[in-house]
Parts: sequence; C-alpha cells; structure tokens
Amino acid sequence: MAKLAIAGGNPVAQLAMPGWPVHGEEEKRRLLRVLESGAWSWMGEMETAFNAAWAEFNGAKHSLLVANGTVALQLAFEALDVGWGDEVIVPASTWQATAAAALDVNAVPVLTDIEPDTWCLDPAAAEAAITSRTRAIAVVHLYGRMADLDALTEVANRHGLALVEDCAHQHGSQWRGRGAGTIGDIGTYSFQQSKVMTAGEGGAILVQDDRLFGRLDQLRNCGRYSPHLPEADQRYLQSGNYRITEWQAAVLLCQLERLPEHLDRREASGQRLDALLAQAPGVKTLTRHAGVTRQSYYAYGFRFLPEQWEGVRRDRFLAGLSAETGLSFWGGYEPLTHTFIYQPHTKRRHRLTEEYWRQIDPRRYRLPVVERSAAEERVILPHEALLLGPEAMDKVAEALHKLHQNQSELRAVS
Repeated sequence: MAKLAIAGGNPVAQLAMPGWPVHGEEEKRRLLRVLESGAWSWMGEMETAFNAAWAEFNGAKHSLLVANGTVALQLAFEALDVGWGDEVIVPASTWQATAAAALDVNAVPVLTDIEPDTWCLDPAAAEAAITSRTRAIAVVHLYGRMADLDALTEVANRHGLALVEDCAHQHGSQWRGRGAGTIGDIGTYSFQQSKVMTAGEGGAILVQDDRLFGRLDQLRNCGRYSPHLPEADQRYLQSGNYRITEWQAAVLLCQLERLPEHLDRREASGQRLDALLAQAPGVKTLTRHAGVTRQSYYAYGFRFLPEQWEGVRRDRFLAGLSAETGLSFWGGYEPLTHTFIYQPHTKRRHRLTEEYWRQIDPRRYRLPVVERSAAEERVILPHEALLLGPEAMDKVAEALHKLHQNQSELRAVS
C-alpha cells in the first residue's frame, strides 16, 4: 500500500492556500469615496495620504507612487542619470524587471552571481564585476531574505556608485531598524497582484534626498516642473506619464493598515520553519543576515540538497511536498541568463551598436551559483501560506520527514 500522497496514500495534511488578496468593507468605502469625489488621478487625497503614510512607515523622507514596480526602477536609474555607456550590476536571480529597467535607459545590465545561502546579490561578485563604466548597483532583496546591505553599501561607497534597492518582495522589512529601501540612494517597491501589499498594479519610490525626489516627481509626471524643486533647479525634462490612480492609492491605504498584522503572522511562520527545517534531513535553511531586524516574506525559501535524496529530483520533491500538505511549492524564477521573460534581442530598438547588442546578450554569462540554485536546489512556498500560522508549518516539516523516509517510493512515482 502506498505511503506517499503523490502515490495514492494519505496526505499528512489537507491545508489550503489562503485566498489573495485580502480585502473588505474598508476598500469598498474608500473606493466609493474616490468615485464620488470625481478626482480619480494625480495627487488626490488618497495618493497624498498614502505617500505620507508609506514614508512614515519606512522611515523615509519621501515616497512617490508610480504606475508599477518596473517603472519605479526605470525612473530611479533616470533620476540618477544612468544611461548610454553605463553599466548597472544586477543579480541574475530576480524578476526580469530589474534588468529590463536598466536596459530601457540604454545602460548595460551586468548579470552577477548570488550568495548560495540567501539567493541575493553576492557582494564579492558585485565588486568583481565593477568596471570603469559601472554607475550603479541594483540590489534585490529576494523572496524572504535581504541582501547584505552593510557589505554592498561599503562596496558602492568605495567605488563611488549609486545603490538602488529593489524591494518588490520586502514590504515592511528592516535593516538595523531602518526600512528596506531607505539604505541605498533610492528604494523601489511593487504593488502588483501577487505582492504582500497590492492594488493589482502600482509601485512606489522611497528617497531621502530632496533634489532627487524632485527629479523623480518630474520624471513620473511628463517632465513637468515639480513643486518640490527650488526655482533654480526647475527645467522641463523629456519624460512620460508614469502616474498612479486614486483608485489604487485608496486600496493601498487599506493594505498598509493590514500589513503590520500580516508581517507578524508571516514572521512567526517563517521563524517556525527556520527552526524545524534546520533539524530536517535533505534540506538547508537560508541565512538571515544579522542586520535584518524585521523580515517580510514574499515567499519562504529553502534549499533542497540533491546529494541527500538518492536520485530524487527536485521537481519530484516539489510535487510530493505539495501533495502531502495541499500547499503550492514551486522552484522560483528562472535565471535571467536563460529565461523566456528576459529577451533583449527581441527588440530592434536595443540594437544601438553591434557592441551594445553583444553586451546585452544574457547568454554570455556563466553564473554557477544562480544556475545550480534554480535548476536543483530552490524550494519556494508563497507568502499566502505563511498566513496559516506556525501550526500549519509543523505539517510542512512532518511532510518533509515523511518524503525523506520514503525516498524509494517518491523516486518511483512517474
């Protein structure tokens, strides 16, 4: 008789992924208020209120809502005057937007390897990738871990480089008591449907410098003058419309009100998994840098160790763990070196010169840590599951032990 659920046996648990996004009467009330106001866009009551609240929550001087997280990154690079002839260091383990934003300002995204135990940008690899053309480092705090901001800030400062924090996965995280996105020169956020704060789409930029904030405000508003710049700095800029709507800002105000409770619930689940999986066979937990004083989770990740599973492939393990728990485990993003969502050579406008065309080809990189992690090791549990609480995480650990004890059956499943 089969023991494993994937082979027809009884599962450890029949948990269910919670519905997402979370919403209620408060969203309805605020959306109706926007509807009746007739002011549906461009620095209305809701947008102004959210910018103030989001800046205060993160300890930033300024917050600026924009159309989405990709635009937030692009405007960050433009505000820092990154462009043609420049290079931006980007971890190769991230969503394509981080690299695409550098590409879209005509810079070269230099794909770089990661730390094996955080899946975030490796400071040593970043420093090794610096050339005379490097202008910025884009650091991505990925899934449920933050990059080593102490080391990366030191590298950036020593080489005179801008540091841009991509915080699309880190709403509420803190480094030494400071909000994610406030340590570098500019921090960017996404509020896309899957994020832990969402308005369907949307993004935000955090910045401390007044003039940089004014320039960002211009860039997101068709290049118009910004009231946040002194008269001496006012000049029109070539730009486009990257504004958000009042509808989205209204929803985000509600999402921000829910965030502290959700942060606590996810953190409790994440810490329980860290403790349980540290004692489990065949896997390894990720490192939490000492500088992290509060950890948000876009997802909980851990490492599958193939050498301890007697021929069981990672995809079989993912399917087995999902079947035992009812939760949705997956392998995470493909490396930017070979993924269908990052294809610079499909756009003719990127063929500025033959040399540039060669430089932006992601296939030219060989990044062993990224490639091994993506192909063999990475296991991801989406953030919604962490809202189930620590007791549900006990079932995940129980299921993992069960799989390891029945490896031959797991290996034999077709």
